[in-house]
Amino acid sequence: MPTIGGLKENDGMRLLVVEDEEELARVIADGLRQNGFAVDVARDGADALEKAWNTDYSVVVLDRDLPKVHGDEVCRQLLKQESSARILMLTASGELTQRVEGLSLGADDYLPKPFAFSELVARVRALSRRAANASPPVISRSGIVLDSTRMGVSRDGRELRLARKEFALLETLLRAEGRVVSAEELLEIAWDENTDPLTNAVRITMGRLRRKLGQPPLIETLIGVGYRIA
Repeated sequence: MPTIGGLKENDGMRLLVVEDEEELARVIADGLRQNGFAVDVARDGADALEKAWNTDYSVVVLDRDLPKVHGDEVCRQLLKQESSARILMLTASGELTQRVEGLSLGADDYLPKPFAFSELVARVRALSRRAANASPPVISRSGIVLDSTRMGVSRDGRELRLARKEFALLETLLRAEGRVVSAEELLEIAWDENTDPLTNAVRITMGRLRRKLGQPPLIETLIGVGYRIA
């Protein structure tokens, strides 16, 4: 998988996989995680809507034939909620009429089962880039230039090599434009739902990021509240 400056191109992207077949859901989620995505899983339509209500996802990989709430209705509800997530709809039928129906519901892409996993990853990457492009791809602030299209970061003209979680934290803080971002919010954006909420992963990753950014200090800690770009 391509890397730029030590980063995978999917850094900071949170996905939701909605699939009622347990083994298939596990395979899809594990494979996407190995490709650098943070992935949550829902096994039915009701759970998918609840997760999407509480978390901002870049892409939702949505099986069409779901229990409790059908995938078509999940798609409609996501659009009604004005979710920014791109929707990749999966179905057991590869017929053209089924594809047209799925896209007419508002899905951004459509993939029939069975599919090659490499194709799924390629389509998710394409959709995640479209989701990211809703925000300005280049941020420049306090001597930092961050380019999300090529996953590049520099400070005062010095190129930085950031790990994917470090990049995700820095991008989130820069896009917050001075707003304080809590550790819980950073954990939700850069990790997935399987991460222990009591983990010190954010603190440890923030420490590494600060060292790479160098002097003078750029990230301010407000004890008990969160972090912000000073």
